Amino acid sequence: MTNHWNDIANSDCVLIIGCNPAENHPVSFKWITKAMDQGAKLIVVDPRFTRSASKADQYVRLRPGTDIALMAGLINYVIENNLFHKEYVANYTNAAFVVNKDFAFQDGLFSGYDKAKRAYDPATWSYELDAEKKPVTDPTLTNPRCVFQIMKQFYARYTPQLVEEVTGVPKKQVLELAALYGATGKPGKAGTLLYAMGGTQHTTGVQIIRSYTLLQQLLGNMGVPGGGINALRGESNVQGSTDMAILFHILPGYLPVPSEAKTPTLKDYIASTPKAGYWSNRPKFFVSLLKAFWGDAATSGNDFAYDYLPKVGKGYQNSGYSWIPLFESMGEGGVKGLMVWGMNPAVSSPNLNQAYNALAKLEWLAAFDLWETDTSVFWKRPGAKTKDIKTEVFLFPAADSMEKEGSVSNSGRWLQWRYQAVKAHGDAKSDLWYLNRLALELKKLYLADPKAPCPDPIVKLNWNYGDDPDVHLVAKEINGYTVADKKQVANFTKLTDDGATACGNWIYSGSYPGPDKKNNLMARRDNKDPSNLGVYPNWSWAWPVNRRIIYNRCSVDPQGQPWNKDKALFKWDPLAKTWAKFDVPDFGWIDAKTKEQIPPEVSAQKPFIMLPEGKSRIFVPGGACKEGPLPEHYEALECPYVNYVSPQQSNPVMKVWKSELDRVAQVCDPKYPVIATTFRVTEHWQAGAMTRNLTWQAEMMPEMFVEISPSLAKAKGIKAGDWVKVKSVRGEVMARADVTHRVAPFTCGKPGLQSTVEMVALPWHFGFAGLITGGPDAQQNYAANQLAPMVGDANTMIPEYKVFLVDVQKV
Repeated sequence: MTNHWNDIANSDCVLIIGCNPAENHPVSFKWITKAMDQGAKLIVVDPRFTRSASKADQYVRLRPGTDIALMAGLINYVIENNLFHKEYVANYTNAAFVVNKDFAFQDGLFSGYDKAKRAYDPATWSYELDAEKKPVTDPTLTNPRCVFQIMKQFYARYTPQLVEEVTGVPKKQVLELAALYGATGKPGKAGTLLYAMGGTQHTTGVQIIRSYTLLQQLLGNMGVPGGGINALRGESNVQGSTDMAILFHILPGYLPVPSEAKTPTLKDYIASTPKAGYWSNRPKFFVSLLKAFWGDAATSGNDFAYDYLPKVGKGYQNSGYSWIPLFESMGEGGVKGLMVWGMNPAVSSPNLNQAYNALAKLEWLAAFDLWETDTSVFWKRPGAKTKDIKTEVFLFPAADSMEKEGSVSNSGRWLQWRYQAVKAHGDAKSDLWYLNRLALELKKLYLADPKAPCPDPIVKLNWNYGDDPDVHLVAKEINGYTVADKKQVANFTKLTDDGATACGNWIYSGSYPGPDKKNNLMARRDNKDPSNLGVYPNWSWAWPVNRRIIYNRCSVDPQGQPWNKDKALFKWDPLAKTWAKFDVPDFGWIDAKTKEQIPPEVSAQKPFIMLPEGKSRIFVPGGACKEGPLPEHYEALECPYVNYVSPQQSNPVMKVWKSELDRVAQVCDPKYPVIATTFRVTEHWQAGAMTRNLTWQAEMMPEMFVEISPSLAKAKGIKAGDWVKVKSVRGEVMARADVTHRVAPFTCGKPGLQSTVEMVALPWHFGFAGLITGGPDAQQNYAANQLAPMVGDANTMIPEYKVFLVDVQKV
């Protein structure tokens, strides 16, 4: 989140798209309700009429996967009707930057596309430079090659008529939506956009979110109270897991993982550091991380143990190391062992039959969980040939979150400390205990074996948390300290690149700045709010440096005056030459040497301090987004319609897997004429292990079901409560028919050539193990993801769970 949960109450208009907070984040909905009580409007865009939609001032039923087309239509409307925030756009975005004269776009493809490689050379996705190698700009925004004009021309194609043809949203409703949300572009107004997996789980997921950000930049909604792009995380500590780099391509604090090809040495890694923007400080954060990892073994003489840190290659089939290539490699016998910590891939993975085949190729599998999960017993699932599966499975009893102490980072970047409510039951241990024991045992094994390969990275780890690890020691190491005297640093501005400091995660630096538990700022619970904007600066601690709204320089105009004086985070007093502040500034506001406060004209030049250009990016240069510098609509891999926007049917750079089990339906496949999507319910938690083993949860939602429209039910002869079979080219699942108006068919296409396609929706919480599985038949697997394709976004490889093709048959 750029903002935070409480801040939603400051919004004038809340746009919910790709999420369903009323059911999946129910406590958060109080802030939406508070905003509405104060006069805000609520818009919900969703393929299903959800409980969030039931509270909306405007509900828009969108065909799954067509978000970019809708956003493009809104962008076009906002520009054509002069609803964009002109002063914000001109000063705070890269709209004025002039683009390379060789940049082009034609027939759904940007310049530099290589069809054989299914990849772009992004050389032309760049700015025009002057004699001093600085980007050429046009503050008037009239140069035909400036970003604003390129964007204007690019999205002019997305007329309300075309948006209707692609998305199925009637033209009249497109115009009403555009006018309602476009009104937040007026200076002093603010609109917030909330999204979750409904936006990301597509083959165009990154560009879908990018399209949301373009609209927010145009309307001046970034960095302001009541604005922002706000991701609703699916669990209470998913934000913390990504902050701490539980992803293959980053290190803690979003530092890039070293590459064996591009950064084999520390010198190469340092040279790859951006030369401008706050990321130019990356060497300080990185060297401090190496010192935290290896302590005294990391010295300037050995490049701070850089050689100890693993370097990534290209991954399986040159596709990295994320979930899909991992399981593809596993299916070919390329992975020997797998540790599964508090997750259930036997339910959550796409194309589950491929996943089961992959798990059967492992030599061993270790599951750490509260119950015997579907994954831990994958070998005795319905239809499995148990005798042929050689995988050795270990199940370790884990402690629940209430049975252990530590921090949890919520969607709004707030680190909140939890105390242990009760002691862990039986032999259950915390994840920290298991990880600590694993590390200690590995060190013993390496030390005992003189022939152990490359022992130093293990035996020289700076690992001193005790046999029963102290979570406070871990938290203090994450905060960072000075190596010489082991004193906690105040925050990341004190980190150095010479080995004098150690820090486990630079963005968390400042969360535990002193030696004692009283210095644990994550444990603060002061509910005073001087801002009256829900900032609560002394409740918990937010990264970075307790800042609650990032990019907050944009909350005031170039002269330092708030766009909305009633919701002011900052205000410059030109007579006293001082800033009034209700949040931690995300800009330089005080001179470190003179201690004088810096006037607003300086920070107005670069309000987005992390980026080299200091401006937010409407146009993304340099290939940071693999499909192109501007979001363009492409259809899902499995789709019942051709692309009405361009000849390029689907994402031109996504990876299409070709193994025996990676089956894909054809576009407009008559065998699978129905769109399917997946969703969550309030009564169950993710892959179900947490809730399908609790009697009261099981009673509330005991069976797998599929939402079917009355028109599809009539056509198929299906009645409410019937058991039906939902089939894709990859598998099938049994489900109770829930005949409901929550889902409806979509009519899309050119006038006179329109066609109507039905959609069904399935919850993905059920499986084949636990107190309940989703149905009465022990020989059935009720996991919805048996149907979903093994294909992902071109940038992140997140699977496309939200659009695929099926057929529905009455049993």
